[in-house]
Amino acid sequence: MINKKVCMLGAFAVGKTALVQQYVHSIFTDRYLSTVGVKISKKAVKAGNTSVNTVLWDLEGKDDYADVHISYLRGAMGFFVVADGSRKETLDIALSLRILALDLIGPVPHALLVNKADLASSWEVTGDQLYALEQKGMTVIKTSAKTGLAVNESFLFLTEAMLG
Repeated sequence: MINKKVCMLGAFAVGKTALVQQYVHSIFTDRYLSTVGVKISKKAVKAGNTSVNTVLWDLEGKDDYADVHISYLRGAMGFFVVADGSRKETLDIALSLRILALDLIGPVPHALLVNKADLASSWEVTGDQLYALEQKGMTVIKTSAKTGLAVNESFLFLTEAMLG
């Protein structure tokens, strides 16, 4: 079985842990638990004919991207930057974290997950902003850890991209 390390990056309370829990255990809880340091989860998946053990590194939220523990990113074969669609400032943080990660680990597969799609009516992040990012070549996926919308598909996309 092939192991692939995936890092989850984003500001505080954007739903990184909730996305991992939804993906790994198919559960969602409204209870907010701040991640301290890093929490590591695993899930074995089949991508095409290949069995892959995804090792998910859920990094603590950062509002100042300079504080990310760079050592956590070492060895990552892919990553997600996560933003909360209902808080525009989290998109700016996610985009800064994306640049930091690419500078540190190089051009690995990644995507922007704009979480909390179940609250889309109260989003501050606009469709035009997301479209502009897509036009620049960024993969943007609207997710909901609460409902499970596009969660499994996002992780499968990244797993397949890491396999080439």
